[in-house]
Amino acid sequence: MRLSAASRATRAAVSGAATIAAVAALAACGNDSTQANQGSLGQELKGAKFTVGSKDFSESIILGQITMQLLSGHGATVIDKTNIKGSTNTRTALMSGDIDMYWEYTGTGWITYLKKTTPIPDPKQQYDAVAKEDLSANKVVWGAPAPLNNTYAFAIRKEKASELGVKTLSDLKQLVSSKPDQATFCIESEFSTRDDGWPGLQKAYGIDVPKNNVKLLDTGVIYTETKKGQTCNFGEVFATDGRIASLGLTVLDDDKKFFPVYNAALTLRQDTDQKYQDIRKIIDPVAAKLTNEVMQQLNAKVDADGQEPSKVAKDWLTSQGFLK
Repeated sequence: MRLSAASRATRAAVSGAATIAAVAALAACGNDSTQANQGSLGQELKGAKFTVGSKDFSESIILGQITMQLLSGHGATVIDKTNIKGSTNTRTALMSGDIDMYWEYTGTGWITYLKKTTPIPDPKQQYDAVAKEDLSANKVVWGAPAPLNNTYAFAIRKEKASELGVKTLSDLKQLVSSKPDQATFCIESEFSTRDDGWPGLQKAYGIDVPKNNVKLLDTGVIYTETKKGQTCNFGEVFATDGRIASLGLTVLDDDKKFFPVYNAALTLRQDTDQKYQDIRKIIDPVAAKLTNEVMQQLNAKVDADGQEPSKVAKDWLTSQGFLK
């Protein structure tokens, strides 16, 4: 996930009437193009026509493009409706039939859509729980989860991490006590008030950071300021963001497993899954290859290098042998 400032909607809900109205307008902001069936990989989906959506940040769009190219390669005609603004708008598009599938995150499904207030720390248990309940309650099928976990994290410049001797979030407690002037943080305003954000983190790790040591900034600015090391040494980031690697940052280990798990998986309605069981057979092996490191690299090609998500998706699929 490259998660931009807009990606905070991944953790937020939007009210019903406004959401439904927004979907029609914003879904149209996607490419809305049709990818003719190629069938170069097989004809399992010949004659099928699918509309693939995504949220409006690079990682989600890349995952949408990966899906489109694979389905097209197996004979389907695919309509591009990627780049829908916000999680709830995208989910509503799926439920209403405006799109047939998109990639969602286990933590988002559990917390935002199923309204569960307590995340499950174990990734497999979290996936199993959200997949089971979403199918039962909403007839939404979850494909196999990718290893990538686009959760909250804290990053610091690699050289500064070595200087301060910090590798885990538990190390921050000692740093606050011994070198309070070095325990400086940049976070988003939403993160500053969330139970699974700053208040919960301080409680879980037993750290008490002076208010003057915490600056509220927009998402993109946090990365650049963390790199500079003047406003803050530690920045709130998302674990699969391509800027972590491109800016030479390192992520502190969440050794107490405080942050919710956000593994990505393709979601589709049960009727679509039952009619076209080859979809998951095609997508699941690809999901297995999508680690944090792989997703950081793909996101960086879009966000740092300026490549188109469709090209990034095609190049990676080809390099992994999924496309000819």
